[in-house]
Amino acid sequence: MVSKVDLIEKVKELMDKKDKIRNIGIVAHIDHGKTTFSDNLLAGAGMISEEFAGKQLFMDFDKQEQERGITIYAANVSMVHEFKGEDYLINLIDTPGHVDFGGDVTRAMRAVDGAIVLICAVEGVMPQTETVLRQALRERVKPILFINKVDRMIRELKLNPEEMQKRFMKMITEVNMLIEKYAEEAYKKKWQVNVNDGSVAFGSAYRNWAISFPYMKETGISFKDVIEYCSTGKDKELAQKAPLHKIVLNMIIRHHPNPIEAQKYRIEKIWKGDMESDIAKSMISCNPNGRMACIVTKVYTDPHAGNVATARIFSGKISEGQEVYLVGQHKKERVQQVCIYKGPQRISIAEVPAGNIVGLVGLPSVFSGETICESDTVIQPFESIKHMFEPVVTKAIEAKKTQDLPKVIEILKKISREDPTLTVEINQETGEHLVSGLGELHIDAKVERKLKDEGIEIETSPPIVVYRETVSSKGGPVEGKSPNKHNKFYIEVEPLKKEVYDSIANGDIKEGEVKGKDVELVAKLRALGMNEIDAKGAKMIHNRNIFVDGTKGIQSLNEVMELLKEAFENVMDEGPICKEPCYSVLVRLVDADLHEDSIHRGPAQVIPAVRFAIKNAILRGGPTLFEPKQILRVESPQELMGSAMKEIQNRRGDVLDMQNEEGATILKTKLPVAEMFGFEGALKSATGGKGFYFLVDVLFEKLPRELLEKVVKQIRTRKGLTVEFPKPEEEA
Repeated sequence: MVSKVDLIEKVKELMDKKDKIRNIGIVAHIDHGKTTFSDNLLAGAGMISEEFAGKQLFMDFDKQEQERGITIYAANVSMVHEFKGEDYLINLIDTPGHVDFGGDVTRAMRAVDGAIVLICAVEGVMPQTETVLRQALRERVKPILFINKVDRMIRELKLNPEEMQKRFMKMITEVNMLIEKYAEEAYKKKWQVNVNDGSVAFGSAYRNWAISFPYMKETGISFKDVIEYCSTGKDKELAQKAPLHKIVLNMIIRHHPNPIEAQKYRIEKIWKGDMESDIAKSMISCNPNGRMACIVTKVYTDPHAGNVATARIFSGKISEGQEVYLVGQHKKERVQQVCIYKGPQRISIAEVPAGNIVGLVGLPSVFSGETICESDTVIQPFESIKHMFEPVVTKAIEAKKTQDLPKVIEILKKISREDPTLTVEINQETGEHLVSGLGELHIDAKVERKLKDEGIEIETSPPIVVYRETVSSKGGPVEGKSPNKHNKFYIEVEPLKKEVYDSIANGDIKEGEVKGKDVELVAKLRALGMNEIDAKGAKMIHNRNIFVDGTKGIQSLNEVMELLKEAFENVMDEGPICKEPCYSVLVRLVDADLHEDSIHRGPAQVIPAVRFAIKNAILRGGPTLFEPKQILRVESPQELMGSAMKEIQNRRGDVLDMQNEEGATILKTKLPVAEMFGFEGALKSATGGKGFYFLVDVLFEKLPRELLEKVVKQIRTRKGLTVEFPKPEEEA
């Protein structure tokens, strides 16, 4: 075991040696063994007893994680490893595997430069393996591969060396196909994992051993030997000859980039400021003497210390007592304490330079995704951290006792700062609060449980599905008159081209205001099939909708453009059908007639007129709803698949693909989220507990016409609106 004093001194020394640092994350499908694997690495670095490695679950230190047996929060640790006679600092983040906590994985990927993708030798590549690998590649994080639970493959499947190798090659090929599919062009081939170069290792985290091809050549250990050791219960001997931590930490140092290498290609991906500016050059070179720039990737509350933020420093240094600027909050705050992580413990340290992952205590307003810089040099914020899936399930939460209401509001605000994938809508008048998350477990673990742990009694509604409003055809032009009748705006709407929508959804086209003449955006929109006038006239992209100025030479239009954008945002956030968000709508201003005196065209005149015109254009453009659907992988014994299929079809499900694999049938199916509640229990019941499913993807598709009126009435009733389907109004 390394003493606390020795660890601090060694970490301090290595923090300044950029080529000796590795920032890495462990990512995997649920139950593939990440936390047990982390224990091994920590034991090897002398941070926990080797006797408990694989059993202590050191990184699952939250009480709820221990009860549920799953990782819910990303956990950090800094450790030191010796490789070829030199010490290296490895900053490790263990991430959750359950899809409902995928937001923690996305945020962790912003902090690291390399990822260990862990897969189970028995189950192979699973849906969440694909999701986490995709999240890593989206952040330009380099993957390496560890195939875990090989002892189970030997004991349970009783494979010979040739069959084992065949199975390994199949898994490696599948991982490389995913890298080919999701990596950017420059990395599709460059980042392929390879048995021969040692970027792939095999082993058992539970039994504490691992092997790689270079290590086999070096030591003479063969697959036959590995099978012999495992079959005869000599895992401990194997763990002494081929300790997991040594193989994996060596692999990390050989194949993952140090911060100097990584920041050269990562900064342009995650920060869209001027690449010729001093701060850009400082970040690209990982300069500890430059101006400070870092991003917060995790926030949690310590009952004694308050907010604790995990941040990756890309430039400069951050020190205890330093005044910093929170770019998103537009405010200055003082860092009380700077620390490094040792799992559940934080070790205070005076100053940390660029290239490191650090804990910051004492920033009350900080949130996940926040950019932090020096208080006298404000920089452009980092790109927002975009999760693969978006919230599709909502629950209304209400305090049973009125006196608990302020505490509920305070906790909900804190939760939304910690986890931006949870959206919280607070209604202080009614006392009802809507929380939207990636699934029921997400809301239960991160919100309901937290409130109950604080001793607050709450009532929750059954899960509510989040729909999206859209148009199926062109609507308008519709005239919107200002209340004083001196200003007129003519608006039309139409469905956004699918290619443009997909490009916004996957992050190729960024949301937000379009500043000046954005030549790159115009080129992208035209390449995706948008006409030149609309592409050049794009003024704002919000919630996957685009506002376009299609006018020419309108006097004073620029002076009211901000108000038009605000009206556009208002309607896109709460559409005219049932106040659900709008999706995939192109809103075009085709003409305007403005009063020459600016006093007659203020916000109170312009915003209502434009909102009226947009809403009514939507109501004339074949208004309809998108409903969320989940693509699932459903597994069941072959003889019970008929019962599972019946359960899917009873819930408006479509079967997309069916395969038989070793006595099990694997279905790829698409199910509406509205029909998903209780599905897990029903599937278990239909298959005698032997059927289960995993989420592959989430998408939105048009609600069947025959269900539209019924669903709209239900939503409008729930929101206290008039029940009738809204009709277009004739005049503003």
